[in-house]
Order: sequence, then C-alpha cells, then structure tokens
Amino acid sequence: MELTAIIVSYNVKHYLAQCILSLFKSCKDIEIIVADNNSHDDTQTYLQRAFPHEYGNKLKFIANKENLGFGKANNLALRHAQGDYILFINPDTFVGEDTIPTCLSFLQTHPDAGIIGTRMLNANGSFAMESRRAVPTPLTSFYKLCGMTSLFPYSRIFGKYYMQYLDATEICKIDVVSGAFMMTRRNILAQYGAFDEDFFMYGEDIELSYRILLHNYQNYYLPTRILHYKGESTNKASQKYINDFYMAMLIFFRKYHPKSKLLYAIIFLSVYLLSFKALLTQWCVKLRNKLRTSKHPQAKYIFWGSAEMIEQAKQISANSSLESTYHISEDNNAAEPIKSALTSSTPTYIVYDMSIYSYADILRTFDDMPKNNLMMATFHPGLRLMLTNEDTFSLNK
Repeated sequence: MELTAIIVSYNVKHYLAQCILSLFKSCKDIEIIVADNNSHDDTQTYLQRAFPHEYGNKLKFIANKENLGFGKANNLALRHAQGDYILFINPDTFVGEDTIPTCLSFLQTHPDAGIIGTRMLNANGSFAMESRRAVPTPLTSFYKLCGMTSLFPYSRIFGKYYMQYLDATEICKIDVVSGAFMMTRRNILAQYGAFDEDFFMYGEDIELSYRILLHNYQNYYLPTRILHYKGESTNKASQKYINDFYMAMLIFFRKYHPKSKLLYAIIFLSVYLLSFKALLTQWCVKLRNKLRTSKHPQAKYIFWGSAEMIEQAKQISANSSLESTYHISEDNNAAEPIKSALTSSTPTYIVYDMSIYSYADILRTFDDMPKNNLMMATFHPGLRLMLTNEDTFSLNK
C-alpha cells in the first residue's frame, strides 16, 4: 500500500464524504482510515451507504467511544496504517486530482523532506496564511501577540510567523505544516513518534513539525492546491478559539522553552486581554444586529451541471428557499461559470457538478480569479448533496 490517509471526524459526515471522494480521485493506491470521535450524526452508517464498494476494504472506520481529541485519535488510527506514506488530513477539506501524486513524487525524490504541506485556499480562492508558518519561538510569538505581525506581514523579522515574505507560488522550506494536510513517511513517525497527546486541539501540528526539524529533516511547502472550508469560517476572534489556541502554545513553550517564565506571564496576560476583547466584540455584534434595520444581502446560487444535477438542485433550492439560477453544462471548463458571475455585487456561490468538473480545475480557477463575494461550492449528484463553506444541503435523510 502506497498511502494511508487518516481523517479524524466529529459530526461532519457530509464534508467527510467529499474529502474521501477527492482522495479516491487523487490516488488509486490508497487506504483511508476514519477515526471518528463519537459523532452523533450517524457518520458510520452514512459512509457505509455512500461508499458500499470501498467500505471495509479501502475505507476503514474506527468508532471511538469518546472524543479523544485530534492527536490521540490520529495516533490510534496510525497503528492500523499499512501505507508507506501517511497523510493526516482534515475532513473539511478536498484535494485536487493532482495533489496527492505531486506530494508523493516530492517525498520520493527528496530524502531530506520530513513533512509536506500544501497551498490551502479559502472558499473564495484566497490564500490561507496557515499554509506556511514558522516555529513560534518566544520572540516570534511576542511579535504576533503584540500585533507586529499584522502591521508588517512581509517582514522577515516581525512577520516571520506566517512567512509571507516567501513566494506562495513556489516550493519552499518552512518550519510548521498545518494539521489540515500533513504528508510524511511512515518510518519517520515510527522512529520519532507522531502527535503529542498532551495537546487536545491546536498546537499538535506545530509540535510535530518542530520535532521533525530537530531530527535534521526539512519541512516543505508545495504550491499544489487544496480547499480548507473551516480554515475560512473558523472564528479566530472568538473567546473559545483564543483560549484554546494560546493555551496550546503554553504547552509547547513548557516543553521546548521551559525557562521562559516571562513569556508565560505575557501569554497568560494576553489570553485574558484578548478573551475580554473577543467577549466585548461578540456583545457589540449582537447589539448591532438587533438594532440594524437593513438586512444582509441573501446569497445567490448559480448551478452548473448535468440535467440530473439541475433537477436535484431545484429540489434543494425549493426546500431551503435559495435564490438560484441553473445552467446545463456543455463542457467541463471550470472558468466559464465564474466568468459569468464576475459582475455580481452580492455574495454568490458557483455550484459545480462534481460528476463533470474536476477538483483541480475548480481550485485552479478560483486561485487565478479570487474575488471576495464569489465562492466555490460543490454538488454531488450520486450523494444528492451540496456543500458550501458554511452549509450542507442534502436530499437524503
């Protein structure tokens, strides 16, 4: 077996199904292990119905009795992996048909490569900064906490955290690979260990990336594309995110910088200040929404696909009161649908029929023509399912 893909899931069965579909399209010699953290959305039954030929063979399911967290669930699945290469990937992603071959080829031809990361896109085609990061040293972390990283994003000193001074269209050496997509060799994990289970959520990818660097491997960023839905929609100004993320950073600092007591104090103070700011912001937003008389413009949906897909799309639109238009596709050119909507001034989803279009072409098209109010969405006629960065729409119960 060439590759084992490990996906930790929790109540995201529809996104998970799409992630699996894209992986099967991108790699033929693959096994996929889903480590489910006690979901309550009937994930296992849904996957059995969605993948009747692959389930139990190429697609394996581990049903955890409780939410073990990201690192521990990944480590549990890793014990069952048969592949020479391991991919840790989030369920709320999809990969291009060329993504897996590109990463595998790079690992096979670069013996110094430890972990491979990719060019992550948001739903509107914009670049996700988490695609490349530096090790959060005390000084790098301080610059991020005090806002210097935002003020000077392309500085090699103040903006080092997101490494934006590097060309995002070129292969480059990086420190930290995002846990949304991490590909490595199984023998590296066998020798140096996988995720540190002291972390429950956030920070596991940073710690593993840094540990691999310490063993004289180099982590790489490849400009091959994936989409990460929740990378865009996660509210990074929320009180919960701030607490979870920076507390994870404290675990990292205690492990690798045990003498930085001043930094601990700064982070603790920053967490409380940022948490208070986030809470105050949430109250203000709620108050503003109550007082607002004008409504946000309702999103529009433009469906491009086969006659079968259009019929299902009409049912979904009627069920969910969506403002929609429909086009029967004559070819699989992913650029044509987005060009037809470039003049739109309201939030618009371009919904592609995935029985016609390729993931790679859609990613490439949005990457080439990012526009804030245009977002990619996918429709899977076989699953009777539509996915956006914010919602799922299914005709199946």
